[in-house]
Amino acid sequence: MTQEVDPASPVLGATVAKIGALADRVDEVVVLTDRAVDGALPANCRIHRFGALSRPGRGIRFETALARELVRSPRPAAVIAHMCPIYAVLASPLARPLGVSVLLWFTHWRSSRLLQIAERASTDVITVEHRSFPLASGKVTAIGHGIDLGEFACVERVRTGTPKLLSLGRTSPAKGLETIIRAVARVPGVQLSQIGPSITDEERFHRVRLERLVSELGVDDRVAIGQPVPRQYVVPLLSSADALVNNMRAGATDKVVFEAAATCLPVLASNPALDEFLPESLRFPRDDVDALAERIRLLSSLDLSALGMELRARVERDHSVEGWADRVIEVASR
Repeated sequence: MTQEVDPASPVLGATVAKIGALADRVDEVVVLTDRAVDGALPANCRIHRFGALSRPGRGIRFETALARELVRSPRPAAVIAHMCPIYAVLASPLARPLGVSVLLWFTHWRSSRLLQIAERASTDVITVEHRSFPLASGKVTAIGHGIDLGEFACVERVRTGTPKLLSLGRTSPAKGLETIIRAVARVPGVQLSQIGPSITDEERFHRVRLERLVSELGVDDRVAIGQPVPRQYVVPLLSSADALVNNMRAGATDKVVFEAAATCLPVLASNPALDEFLPESLRFPRDDVDALAERIRLLSSLDLSALGMELRARVERDHSVEGWADRVIEVASR
């Protein structure tokens, strides 16, 4: 159960590879989604679109599709709610009395009353790392992020005279983008491209703040706040950079960190949940402008190729989409 099935989606495009990896391991995957493009999934996937003009309409279509699937023979091995706690809440009263497990996949820093209800309603909670689920729960199993290593291949980069940094993601205040811009402004010659959508009013307002900050700091020639790109253009963006910078608030492990690492791109990040993934030389305290500026200066003295290869190996070991799917099956089979 997911919001969207579209490989080109800047936000949810990675979901397609995860569904495909599950499909490789089971007889059939039935996908309940608000919207989907045709031909994106393997042949043993069926799609129910529950999109409607109103929220009650979507809810009715969702419950009807789920109920029909649950009474089919054989019954599903498990129901997986992808990132939306409401899916787990709606599915639980129908699925669990029939002995069908409800798995909630969730990785975000924000807690909510709805998430608390979804945690209680779910049989199990699966997430990237224990700190990437914002509630204390004995139901949590860490299974990695699920990166498609075929889509994000290792790239051999040639250093140029101008260090190029990249930040990918929505223009949310939670991303700590102001800190990144201020740090870049303190390191002469460094360029930064921030690429990502502004979906909510808060994000649109924050984009304007970021653009004003760039102008106020006089770095218009070195910092660009760009628009989102279709998912197929993410790899070329990563290939053209010398490092990714991520200042996401604690509690969420951005998948772009692992996607960048899969392409052998070094990542500067502040999230404490990445302390076992990133070496000390690539980490900095969140929102610490001075510390990030110093890390950016030190990039020129590091063996970025060796660092990138090591990060790629860590993604292969702990965060591949194949490993993710294997662990989902393990949890569903308990």
